[in-house]
Amino acid sequence: MNSVLAGIRVLDFGRYIAGPYCATMLADLGAEVIRVEKVDGSEDRFYAPISDKGDCGATFAQMGRNKRGLTLNPRTPEGLKIVQELVKTADVVVANLPPKTLEAMALDYETLKTVKADIILTTNSAFGSGGPYSNRVGFDGIGQAMSGAMYLSGFPDQPQKIYPPYVDFGTALYSALGTIAALMERDRTGKGCKVETSLFRTALSFNNAALIEQATTAINRVGTGNRGQVGAPIDAFKANDGWILIQVIGQPLFERWADIMGEKHWLTDERFATDESRGENRDEICERTQAWCADRSVDECIGLLSEARIPCGPVLSPQAAIDDPHVKATGFLRPLDYPGLSQPAPISSLPIDMSTGTSLSDTNKNVAPFNRPPTLGEHTDDILGELGYQPEQIEKLRTKRIV
Repeated sequence: MNSVLAGIRVLDFGRYIAGPYCATMLADLGAEVIRVEKVDGSEDRFYAPISDKGDCGATFAQMGRNKRGLTLNPRTPEGLKIVQELVKTADVVVANLPPKTLEAMALDYETLKTVKADIILTTNSAFGSGGPYSNRVGFDGIGQAMSGAMYLSGFPDQPQKIYPPYVDFGTALYSALGTIAALMERDRTGKGCKVETSLFRTALSFNNAALIEQATTAINRVGTGNRGQVGAPIDAFKANDGWILIQVIGQPLFERWADIMGEKHWLTDERFATDESRGENRDEICERTQAWCADRSVDECIGLLSEARIPCGPVLSPQAAIDDPHVKATGFLRPLDYPGLSQPAPISSLPIDMSTGTSLSDTNKNVAPFNRPPTLGEHTDDILGELGYQPEQIEKLRTKRIV
């Protein structure tokens, strides 16, 4: 299998999601990724544990695939020496750490390029450099809160953070994109560079349309929960056996909605003439939609709406999402085992299909195999051996808790 990033070595010093998932995507595309973590395991390994020993959390199960595992204390002279030896063999270093922490671990770009001139450093932090918050720490939710997204997602008396950490994943995506661009630039010029992203910038970018609208119109929107404000009906509606989400945006969809509802006379009502006016009168439209859903099952609602080409979907629990027939048919969630799991975990594969033809056999030939996350320090001896360390030297380092 020829993977697009075959021959690229990545050192993953990332933690939790933004850094590690960037490295995971590079690994999915064929790069060799070495995850470097604390001697006793880094915190993200144990978050939301799913293994019987607690050494594999749900987040780590997703982030750790297709990586080799090395334990190391880089803040010791011996550990720093190993880092530098690894950097000499690497193309990319990924580290989602604040600038001062990078310097303390000798992972800042100025230090790294003295070790390997064409190295690429991909770093993401909570706020990025250049502002008064540069050395603050933060997680995904801080980006949601400070970008205006959380304010608009709940209700005026209760802001709402979104459950999936989309700011983390978005930052990882930007980081991977920047890394691949840096590799292409290095191929062209022979020079490495520093790729920098931040949670706050990602959050502002994802919520930019709301900021643009506010700056240019001073509209001062407030949260309305699931109910949309620009167009209608957009909301979660209760059927007689569950919930569905319906999104109607644009005149063609509204015309089809009005036909299903038996409200075609609304098409000549000025209150519902545009998405904007429908948004202003959303409560009446949503109440009509709710009345229609209340007497029908989820399947019946979705069948009728889908036949009319109106976007809709059931509100699924996590278990229902796993069991969904479309998910099963596509094979997107792939069973991956790990020592101590009660059953294989459903791990998402790279959500990109790369195909040169129309048959399934032509799809994803440029994507790497699917391997389970490493156990703690699983490949430490092998990686150090590749650097020239002898077994007795490795054992001495282990005794001193360097590895």
